[in-house]
Amino acid sequence: TFTLNSSCIAIAALAVAVNAAPGDKKISIPLAKNPNYNPSAKNAIQKAIAKYNKHKINTSTGGIVPDAGVGTVPMTDYGNDIEYYGQVTIGTPGKKFNLDFDTGSSDLWIASTLCTNCGSRQTKYDPNQSSTYQADGRTWSISYGDGSSASGILAKDNVNLGGLLIKGQTIELAKREAASFASGPNDGLLGLGFDTITTVRGVKTPMDNLISQGLISRPIFGVYLGKAKNGGGGEYIFGGYDSTKFKGSLTTVPIDNSRGWWGITVDRATVGTSTVASSFDGILDTGTTLLILPNNIAASVARAYGAYDNGDGTYTISCDTSRFKPLVFSINGASFQVSP
Repeated sequence: TFTLNSSCIAIAALAVAVNAAPGDKKISIPLAKNPNYNPSAKNAIQKAIAKYNKHKINTSTGGIVPDAGVGTVPMTDYGNDIEYYGQVTIGTPGKKFNLDFDTGSSDLWIASTLCTNCGSRQTKYDPNQSSTYQADGRTWSISYGDGSSASGILAKDNVNLGGLLIKGQTIELAKREAASFASGPNDGLLGLGFDTITTVRGVKTPMDNLISQGLISRPIFGVYLGKAKNGGGGEYIFGGYDSTKFKGSLTTVPIDNSRGWWGITVDRATVGTSTVASSFDGILDTGTTLLILPNNIAASVARAYGAYDNGDGTYTISCDTSRFKPLVFSINGASFQVSP
């Protein structure tokens, strides 16, 4: 595995290319930055690998035309461009929850007052305090390869996503969660993957309901995640995208969603004039903090940069990155650059 902390920006930007097309109804979710975070590459790698082990895999809005479907929700960049979360309002009266917007999963789960070990700083959903709460009775459980987990019961309630009210959205109320979740900055997670990987089969995702309830006119969303050096921030736009957030033409990319993710084919990866990998599969995942590569490709990239193998899945390179060539991914005829 090779880690590049800046890669989240490049990979997240590709999500816009995947979903490219303007919509008549859309919502915009801007992001703000919180610099009070010290990232750990090793911990982030373990988290990402554990996430995919669960599914048995090898390891501002100036360009938007306002209409009745537009809404804006402040969001926070937790760390140096490596993790983002936003506020979603759930229930009646509405209560705000900080959720991780994750294209690599498909469930909407939150901490609740039913939870025996949720974090003291987490906002918790109380079924007794929402007049639109509907009991479901089914249970859910998520287990990860690193031993972390969360579990609880299903319910339904209204979810306000960027000003658009989803009625009767299935939500997962945590009754237990691992310490890594309890101590984190989020109150839960909002999955933007496909419904084939929801924990409980047959559950409609928030994106499914935005479409079926006529809240957005096209089944697309755009993602822009800002850079810390430029003030951080960013936005999610459901039903469209902001053309002011990219330069040049938008690139469309065929998607393989057979395993529930936003899967793509990367034609080539190069460092300078050297090709380090050809024709390999990739997953566009805004919920993973790093760029994760297979061991053989990571080793090739490391050699191109003269990196030292730490023996724990990470590599160390010189702090003088000015002499390094960028890592470039070629996808469907377009090049996407990750600068050291």
